[in-house]
Amino acid sequence: MPQSATTQTSTVAANGLTVRTIGLPGTHALTVLLAFDAGARTERQQENGMAHFLEHLVFKGGEKYPNHQAINNTAERLGGVLNAYTSEDLVAFHITVRAESAPVALDLLTDFVARPRLEASELERERGVVIQEINRAYDQPAMVAEYLIDRAAFGDHPLGRTVLGPEENLRAFTREGIVSFRQRRWSGAHGFAFLVGNVDHVPDEDTVHELLGRFAALPEPDAYEPAPAFAPQTLVEQRDTNQSHLRMLYRPGLEVSDRRKRAAMAIYTTLLGGSMSSRLFEEIRERRGLCYSVSAANHNFSDMPILQLSSGLQSDKCVEAYTRMREIVGELRNQGPTEDEFLRARTYAAGRLVLAFENSGAVARYAASLAINFGEHSDPDSAVATLDAVTYDEVREIAASVADELAIACVGPHEAAEFN
Repeated sequence: MPQSATTQTSTVAANGLTVRTIGLPGTHALTVLLAFDAGARTERQQENGMAHFLEHLVFKGGEKYPNHQAINNTAERLGGVLNAYTSEDLVAFHITVRAESAPVALDLLTDFVARPRLEASELERERGVVIQEINRAYDQPAMVAEYLIDRAAFGDHPLGRTVLGPEENLRAFTREGIVSFRQRRWSGAHGFAFLVGNVDHVPDEDTVHELLGRFAALPEPDAYEPAPAFAPQTLVEQRDTNQSHLRMLYRPGLEVSDRRKRAAMAIYTTLLGGSMSSRLFEEIRERRGLCYSVSAANHNFSDMPILQLSSGLQSDKCVEAYTRMREIVGELRNQGPTEDEFLRARTYAAGRLVLAFENSGAVARYAASLAINFGEHSDPDSAVATLDAVTYDEVREIAASVADELAIACVGPHEAAEFN
């Protein structure tokens, strides 16, 4: 992270888009990121996959840059990295360039994202591409395990569906339906523009607002369906393989609106399975040799947290690993971590964040997640300081809140009854 403090400004464009500038001293790069509260969990059932499909279609051309060649050629002439992503939480488009290219980068991104052509011919062409992406995902057992654990944890709720959606939905999507979804969800009231990095060459506020004015002023979107009560299942997809992919998902008793508690959760996850000195790695991989990979990760949706344990391992060791992983969570619940574990995990978690924030794109993505999910404005300095301030008792409280109730998913030669 740059040695000097970051600088921040926040303004609101006429169409409701919030514009946040985060200056990072010591970098020559600038990231422009546009994000909307229009992720997969905002889709209706028949729309599942539409948020991601729309992300693809936007890159086919805008008004000033009318096709994908014009978009890609312009980005490459800037020496820029252009991309996008769709998650359950949000959809985001971003470009990272040398700081001097800020005006053209803003012009490019706001043109095709705000004024996409969405031509019917491109829709048909890209439909086949995304269907191939869906089919490829189902050829990967680790990805299937991710799909299974979401369904095991959330059932028929939007969070239990895949971001890519099913093939039959993709085949049924119409241009009218896609435009309707965009007009319903891409509202400036729930949208953000981030300018992160070296902001010396960013145009003046009026020019930035004029470019962002390419987005139509739209009504505020409806709230999405809140997270359901936890009713976990055990789901197994049987495959005749020597390798199994195991997933275990908990819902900690954590108030996600509390930034300090989210930081404590990050430290707990680190000492559980986020490093090579974590309990899971040390016990499951090193001491017992049950697997090659084992890890823990947490994610904070706007209305609830999740904790997921993952492992890829030899099938005949899967149940033993599952049993021991569950026991380790229980030991932390009942006894808490050691002081040494806590201190090491806190330092490691903060250090990883410092290293990640050397990248302007990582800062922009972090800021977008906070803004969309929690309406918060944070910068690298305060994010690291929040981690550094977490106490042992706060992490102990998180560990105690992880009840012995979990969803389980596995891809491999198993029966669901093996995990009871």
